[in-house]
Amino acid sequence: MWRPDWPVSVRGMLWTHRRGHGDPTYRIDDAGRVWRGIRTPEGVATIVYEGRPSDGTVLGRAWGPGADWALEWLPSTLGADDDPSGFEPRHPALVEAWRRHGHLRVSRSGLVWEAMLPAILEQKVTSQEAFGGFRLLVHRFGERAPGPGRDLRLWVQPSAEQVAMIPSWGWRQCHVDHARSRAAVVAARVAPALERTIDLPGAEAERRMCTLPGIGVWTAAEVRQRAHGDADAVSFGDYHVCKDVGHALAGREFDDDEMAEFLEPWRPHRGRVPVLISVAGLRRPRHGAKMAPRTHLPANVVRR
Repeated sequence: MWRPDWPVSVRGMLWTHRRGHGDPTYRIDDAGRVWRGIRTPEGVATIVYEGRPSDGTVLGRAWGPGADWALEWLPSTLGADDDPSGFEPRHPALVEAWRRHGHLRVSRSGLVWEAMLPAILEQKVTSQEAFGGFRLLVHRFGERAPGPGRDLRLWVQPSAEQVAMIPSWGWRQCHVDHARSRAAVVAARVAPALERTIDLPGAEAERRMCTLPGIGVWTAAEVRQRAHGDADAVSFGDYHVCKDVGHALAGREFDDDEMAEFLEPWRPHRGRVPVLISVAGLRRPRHGAKMAPRTHLPANVVRR
């Protein structure tokens, strides 16, 4: 049991680790508890997080070889390593959002590969295509979560070693094109080195990740936000983020360069701004046509 000194919303903190509504590594049960199947440095684990607002505690239970590691990292995953002091909302819209959501913290899972693989699958495709590909990849090449995770149909995503061995036709059947599969395989082959970036400053972690073919600033930021708990990481190159920030704070859509200049005064807390805009519902209206998913790659459904 863990007692934080601020109000923690378990679901609010863990949503960033969920890859779509059908994520097979993530479940919310009828009691509102969050279950996750994860691969720790000590092995796979099933962990359940139960928030108890009545006494302000969080109860965690875990099973499998990685259970002890998962419980040790529970506070960090729920934001205990994040220090929001020094963040000044400045803009009126952010002042109100911070008043309502100032308890939010940045999650630090400590699992770089776990964040890297789905981030690569989400490169330059629709969410529908990315999340569908992730589900297929987990079902084909991952494994069932241990303990009660099996009864919950909870899965653990494939290890780096497993991903490095996926044949080209396996990627095509999971609706993952060559550019993304190549980036995933390259990253998988150096996964131990990627894990060692966990305690590096954000800029250095990004630099090392971006030396890999197929890994750019967007992918590195997505990993830093989840694995490293980096409050300064901003997803430059995202289809929506710059437009949403501009709409909320300037009344017009930004491009990446404009967003970078606008967010500079918030360094080293730049990443908090897009998060606040999102949770406060300040994103721009979505009136235009949606990007159509590609249909030239097979995506055979696997059920087991």
